[in-house]
Parts: sequence; structure tokens; C-alpha cells
Amino acid sequence: MDLSVVIVSYNVRELLARCLDSISGYPFQVSDSNLEPETLNLELFVVDNASRDGSAAMVREQFPAVRLIENAENRGFAAANNQAFALTRGRYVLMLNPDTEVRAGALERLVAFMDAHPRAGACGGKLVYGDGALQHSAFAFPSLAQIFLDFFPLHWRLTESRWNGRYPRAWYARGAPFPVDHPLGADFLVRRAAAEQVGWLDDQFFIYCEEIDWAMRLKRAGWEIWCVPQAEIVHHEAQSTRQFREAMFVELWRARARLFRKHYARAFRFAARLIVRAGLWNEARQARAQARRGVVTQDELARRLDAYRQVWHHVSSI
Repeated sequence: MDLSVVIVSYNVRELLARCLDSISGYPFQVSDSNLEPETLNLELFVVDNASRDGSAAMVREQFPAVRLIENAENRGFAAANNQAFALTRGRYVLMLNPDTEVRAGALERLVAFMDAHPRAGACGGKLVYGDGALQHSAFAFPSLAQIFLDFFPLHWRLTESRWNGRYPRAWYARGAPFPVDHPLGADFLVRRAAAEQVGWLDDQFFIYCEEIDWAMRLKRAGWEIWCVPQAEIVHHEAQSTRQFREAMFVELWRARARLFRKHYARAFRFAARLIVRAGLWNEARQARAQARRGVVTQDELARRLDAYRQVWHHVSSI
């Protein structure tokens, strides 16, 4: 088995169907004797995290070749992926978001790159939005500058720069693979041997930062990580997480707090805590001003302030 594709889904039935459609042209059974040499043998898993929109039934009815795991509760992104990872057989395992569509040849190119680069422990493709515009597909590991720019986006040139963890758009455009700190978790392909060395995802991350933690462990073990722009994947970006805006803001910072505690020095954590608190104070000040102008309702203001208080609590433990 060349490749195992694992998709964790939560209440995005139509997007999941489009994602599976984009992969359904690939053979799922290694026993197919008519495969051309360059064709991938792959298996496909969907882990449904207690969706309420009929996603699981759709998979059963429309994609019977897919191996479906139905959770009775939302176990979180990392834990749900690990459920399927434990069952996979591929030389490579691809963690793929349900709000993606795989362009023709993308999976073959990712596998071909990994076959040609034995020191590569993981890679990701080039992500584009639905209209074809480039989406940043890989990032540098979080820095104090990135945390600052999250709360104080001084200028678009800074938010698009290496200061904010972005790689130059020209690198994607020229098409040649380039080394990165970590791909976005929307498409993260890992070599089985590397994953078995460092372990699968840390399921203490409910959602967010699990791919960063994974990449940090891979790099610490001596593996390289790359972006392969020739492998293009459409990403409709954060469709599941948009369903709970304030809750996802809290989960993001809960995950970042764990990441910082796990991998960063005490001095970094101290500085990060100061930046985040300043940012939260500024966000709360702006929210109150918007409420006074009638831009946001009192209910929305209350939800935002509650989210800021929760994040303040989480960063206190950094």
C-alpha cells in the first residue's frame, strides 16, 4: 500500500462529498492487476466526529470503498486522526481536511517526492482557494513576532512576510520544492517510518497546533520537512471551525499555550504571555468601543469578552 488518506470530518457534508469525489478516481484496492506503474495504491479513511448533518450516512451510501469510523462524540481533531492512523497500512499517511479538493496528480507528486527524498519525514502540497488564488501552505514555527502580529497587524507587508512565518509567494510560483518548518495541517503527508519513530499526533491538542507539534518532533528527530508546490490542493479553509467563532478562538490559544509549554524556553513563554495579554486588552477595548457605536450587539460583546477572559486564563499557564 503506497498511501493511506485520513480525513476527519465534522458537519461539512457537502464539502466532504466534494473532497471524496476528488479522490474517488484513485484505486482503493492493491489487488487491482490493471494498475499502471505510476498509479497509486491507496486506502481512504473518514473519521466522523459526531456530525449532525448526515455526513456518515452520505459516506456509507455514496463512497462504499471508504473505511468509515463513526464517533459518538466529537473527540477532537488529533484524537480522531489517531484512531484511523492506527489502522493504516500505507508507506505514507496523508492527513487531509474535508474542506479540500485534490487536483489531478497531486497525490502522485507528493509520494514521488517522498520516494526521491529519503530524509524527508513529511511534506505538504500547495494550497489554493476556490478561485485559484494562492493560500499560504507552510509556515515557520511560531515566534514572538508572529504572536505580536496576530494582535497588532501593523501593515499587510509585515503580515505577509517572514516576520509572520510566511514563505515568499515567489517560492510557490516557481514550482520547485522548498524546505519548511511545517505544512498547514489541511494536507500533511508523513512517512510511516518517521511517524513510528516520533509517534502519531499528540491527542492532548483538541484542535489546532497538532501539526506544528508533530513537525517539531520530526525535526528534532532529524527529519526534513518540505513543501511541494507541484502538488496542488484546493482548500476551502476552516469551514468546520467557522461554526463556533469565539469557541475556536479559545481553542486556538489553549492549543498554543500547550505548544509553548511543551517546546519553548521559559524566557519565550514569559514574553509571549506579556504580548498576548496586551493583545487581549486591546481587543477588549476595541470590542467595547464597537458596542458603544452599535457595531456589535451586547450579546456579541459578552461572548467576546468571555472568550478573552478564557484565553487570559490559558496563557497564564504558559
